[in-house]
Amino acid sequence: MRAGEVPAGLRKPKTDNGLIDMKRTQSGKNSSRTGRMILAGGLLLTLGSCAAPPPPPPAEVVDLVWPVPPEEPRIRYVRDFSSQEDVGADGETTSLADVLLGKEREDDTVLRLKKPYGVHADRSGRVLVTDTGWGRVVVFDPTKRTFAFWGEAGKGVLSKPAGITSDSLGRVYVTDALDSRVVIFGPDGTFLSAFGKKGELDTPVGIAINEALGRIYVVDSRNHRIAVFDMEGNQVEGFGERGDTPGKFNFPTNMAVDREGRLYVVDTMNFRVQVFGPEGALLTSFGETGDTVGQFARPKGIAVDSDGHIYVVDAAFNNFQVFNFEGQPMLFVGSMGLRPGEFWLPAGAYIDANDQLYVADQFNRRVQVFQYLKQSPGAEEQAEQSAPAAVTE
Repeated sequence: MRAGEVPAGLRKPKTDNGLIDMKRTQSGKNSSRTGRMILAGGLLLTLGSCAAPPPPPPAEVVDLVWPVPPEEPRIRYVRDFSSQEDVGADGETTSLADVLLGKEREDDTVLRLKKPYGVHADRSGRVLVTDTGWGRVVVFDPTKRTFAFWGEAGKGVLSKPAGITSDSLGRVYVTDALDSRVVIFGPDGTFLSAFGKKGELDTPVGIAINEALGRIYVVDSRNHRIAVFDMEGNQVEGFGERGDTPGKFNFPTNMAVDREGRLYVVDTMNFRVQVFGPEGALLTSFGETGDTVGQFARPKGIAVDSDGHIYVVDAAFNNFQVFNFEGQPMLFVGSMGLRPGEFWLPAGAYIDANDQLYVADQFNRRVQVFQYLKQSPGAEEQAEQSAPAAVTE
């Protein structure tokens, strides 16, 4: 691939301003959008102190793809998870209200997300969401048609759950940013153990596991570092300190690990993504502050698909951007709004083994699901040969 070329398959279709028209309504009309993303961090911080917004309108039957035709689509909107109704959990619900009040819920009460932050899909197909509004993990199980809360009482009670992941045995690991610990649940939500001794963690947020190395990585945001534990919860090492030079952090938030064991860390207040090897050696980084494609204002969630594309959620831009490993922007999806494919203060992200992308859409009180669409064999090489050189100013 020649230097400066837009990567294959996900390259940007041109509009009048050279960026991407990301909107397409149910009727098939393109919404009028500017190509620039507006820096809105101050507004979003103000919204954070307001009362919880109303739930979004009922989901439409939509067929949304990005980029829009005639370009080959690379991302498709699938669905969202918002309430117990989304898994058909009419009576099979472990209700927080029932537990706290000791009584049956009213028939017209629909339990829904309040303020989702982290999201994870486990091997059984469940969607697990850390909800800072409830202070619990909310579990959607489409197969069993159940909706449950974890971390309600006892040793496993949660205060401010943030990051979430699971291992091959089905154990679920949840960071608690307020209690400065990581809580481990069994596949059925039973508390198993916790780790994070006094002084080891301050504000744990993102979490990732490399089972091949027997390592658990935790983003300790206020300590500006990555804490590393073994699978028994013993701290073995760590890396990073506060700063803006390569390898240092300024309030990092979330992380992901790819199939090669590389760690992708969102260095939020340095407005960049840093990529490390499994042992903590810095490999590369990309990003800067700004208000256009390829730049960041408030990066939060991160995920990596099976082809190595990097997805970065930006809470201020209300979108996610897609990059290649070299940090070249490929496309972005979303803007502020209530409709499918739009966001309101998005946060965490996760990509499962089937290349489905889950994005926690905080103030819309939902998790949106998208599908990465792979190219046919040989298409990437052909597209790469025909891709125009990027225009630089």
